[in-house]
Amino acid sequence: MENTLNEPALKYGISPEQYLQEENELLEKHEYYQGEVFAMSGASLNHNRISRKLLTDLSQQLKGGSCEPFGSDMRLHIPENTLYTYPDISVYCGEVELTGQPFDTAMNPVLIIEILSKSTENYDRGKKFVLYRQIKSLTEYILVDSQSIHVEHHSKKGDGFWEFREYKMLEDKFSINALDIEFNLSDIYEEIKFS
Repeated sequence: MENTLNEPALKYGISPEQYLQEENELLEKHEYYQGEVFAMSGASLNHNRISRKLLTDLSQQLKGGSCEPFGSDMRLHIPENTLYTYPDISVYCGEVELTGQPFDTAMNPVLIIEILSKSTENYDRGKKFVLYRQIKSLTEYILVDSQSIHVEHHSKKGDGFWEFREYKMLEDKFSINALDIEFNLSDIYEEIKFS
């Protein structure tokens, strides 16, 4: 699901409890941040294909282990900054820490993957990454462009410093150290057509 804080807020000054109550009754998804609610837009064909490929590959590589991947229906909450959002893909290891009523909102991902589009790339690279860095369990953040061959990989080191690497060639591959798995860009971008 693509999202952005650049769209007009649907509501201002509501509490997290009001947001959750209304969100659980709606068919559409909304992001919540500091009392404001934002509609989340739909996703392109490339976005959906990339998401499917990544989620399928993660499921296969993590099968039988203690880590579990989820798609964009898994809501995430960051209590430190009030954000409620729906990452494109998130991975949780061990017990998934849940909050909310009903208990359906997760809080402790080790990996988040966002698939970039024109409307989300600035937010996902900027403000959203700042907010995500407040998740204590998060050790890797990956951005996959849906408009060109480009993957940005951020990984947290032991001292809390975030290291950045990027990949732009189909022959490139990268490792997700927290999960001990690897991705090939040629697999991620298979069948993807750019205009």
